[in-house]
Amino acid sequence: MVEGNKVGDATSLATLQAFNRCVLQLGRLARERGAAEFIADGLHALRQLVPFASAWWGEMSASVASAPPQSWMHGRIDLPDAFAADWQKSAGGDRFSHDTLSQPGEVIRDSGFTDPDAEVDAFARRYDLYHPMCITFELPESGLMFFVCLYRGAQVSGFSDGEAALFSAFCDHLLQLWRFQVQDMIRVDTGNEACDFGVARQDGGLLYVGAGLCAVIQRELPGWNGSTLPAEVIAQLSKAPCVMRLGRSALTLTPNAEHVILSLQTQPRGAVLAPRERTVAMLFAQGHSYKEIARILSLSPATVRTYLRNCYLQLGVKSKVELGSLLRSPHPLAQTERRH
Repeated sequence: MVEGNKVGDATSLATLQAFNRCVLQLGRLARERGAAEFIADGLHALRQLVPFASAWWGEMSASVASAPPQSWMHGRIDLPDAFAADWQKSAGGDRFSHDTLSQPGEVIRDSGFTDPDAEVDAFARRYDLYHPMCITFELPESGLMFFVCLYRGAQVSGFSDGEAALFSAFCDHLLQLWRFQVQDMIRVDTGNEACDFGVARQDGGLLYVGAGLCAVIQRELPGWNGSTLPAEVIAQLSKAPCVMRLGRSALTLTPNAEHVILSLQTQPRGAVLAPRERTVAMLFAQGHSYKEIARILSLSPATVRTYLRNCYLQLGVKSKVELGSLLRSPHPLAQTERRH
């Protein structure tokens, strides 16, 4: 009995030492590697202690009654490029994802192709996700959930209690160091009254994104579903520092080493209009032509055209109907008029 305890103690000590080395390596990676490689390299270090066949991580919105969970930023190890998009097709019925998203901070494990949803089951079989182990964390600053999921195939045993405990402790360190990296990068932009942020590579791949920025991009550039920035934004990355319009919002692109920081500023409706711009906009919405407005206000038609173009950009509208509807909203425009 005593001999057995000694063996158990020696095994525990060896595991603890291995875990300490893993965490120390994670700290070195945080100093030496950019955010683009940090999580992948960190999980490769964990792989020596908790073996896995593949891994997936990123930021995800929790599912609600009106929409399934959505992966907005992700990375992967030994999984194909199409993995996230493939998962998204059946995300609404994925029981395992719902379980882990509803229990932040808890390690959730499963074994077998057991999901009652046939499409989800087929997805798991396609990638041999026989033994999944996942943990999620709330990211209050982004409004999304951070997740890390490890997988093993059907030919090996599932993740043990001890491995789950090591995974949980390791992910605590991983998340903290990753957040420090992101905070260090976006700190340069915190003085510009931005309401949300993102961090991207030069190729448009997202390394961090906030829910507010996701919502604005999705609204203004329909069809976007995360992970890689839309082509319209990618086209501007090489021009950073620069500013681009997304409806009523301004997206500032700031270079930061090999990354680009995206800072979102949302303009109050109408608060950015000068008095003369507002007058031109009101006359145009009432049906007056450029020439009529120019005559009424003693301006040139070219100046009227410039004022209207600025109004459309500042207010984020795309038609005379939208412009008129916004101008009839009494609150922000009336406040702007009084200030001037």
